[in-house]
Amino acid sequence: MNKPNNKRKKESIERIEKVFLNLIQTKEINEITVTEICKEASINRSTFYANYLDVHDLADKIVEKFINNVYNLYEEERETKNNTNDYLKLFRHIKDNQIFYKTYFKLDRDKHFIITEYDTNLAKEFYDDKYIDYHMEFFMAGLNAIVKKWLNNGCKESPEEINKILKDEYKNKNTH
Repeated sequence: MNKPNNKRKKESIERIEKVFLNLIQTKEINEITVTEICKEASINRSTFYANYLDVHDLADKIVEKFINNVYNLYEEERETKNNTNDYLKLFRHIKDNQIFYKTYFKLDRDKHFIITEYDTNLAKEFYDDKYIDYHMEFFMAGLNAIVKKWLNNGCKESPEEINKILKDEYKNKNTH
C-alpha cells in the first residue's frame, strides 16, 4: 500500500472512531449501526468493513488501543521494576481523555481488568502479604468508583486534587 493510501486509511479510521465515541455517549452499543457511523463519518460501508467486522469489533479495537495507551504510561516503571505508585499521571491522562474513559466504563470493560502486578513492599508493610487478592480487588473497585464519579462530574477537580483524595484514603493505612 502506498503512503497516500495509508494516510487516507488512517484518516478514515480516526473519523470512524470519533463518530463512534460521540454516538456511544448517548446510545447503547446495540443501538449504533454501521450505516449510522458511515453516514456521520462520510465514508462508504466498504471502508468500515475493511477495518472492522462490526460495531462490537470497532468498540473492542478502540478499547484495546486505549488500554495500550494507559499501559504505556507506566512503561518506564515496568522496565526499571520501580513502582512509584504514581497515580497522578493516570489522573492527568483521564482528564485529557475523558471521552475514552467514559466509553471504557460505559462498555463495562473495567469489569474485565485484572491486576497482574502489585507492589510487594507495600503488600508486606500494610497487609503482612496476606489476602492480597482481596486487597487488590477492594483497591481497584475504589479507584474505579473515584474515577467514575470524577468523570460524571465533568472532571471539575484537578488531577492533583483527585490524587490527594486517593492518597488520603491510604495515608494512615499502616496504623492498624
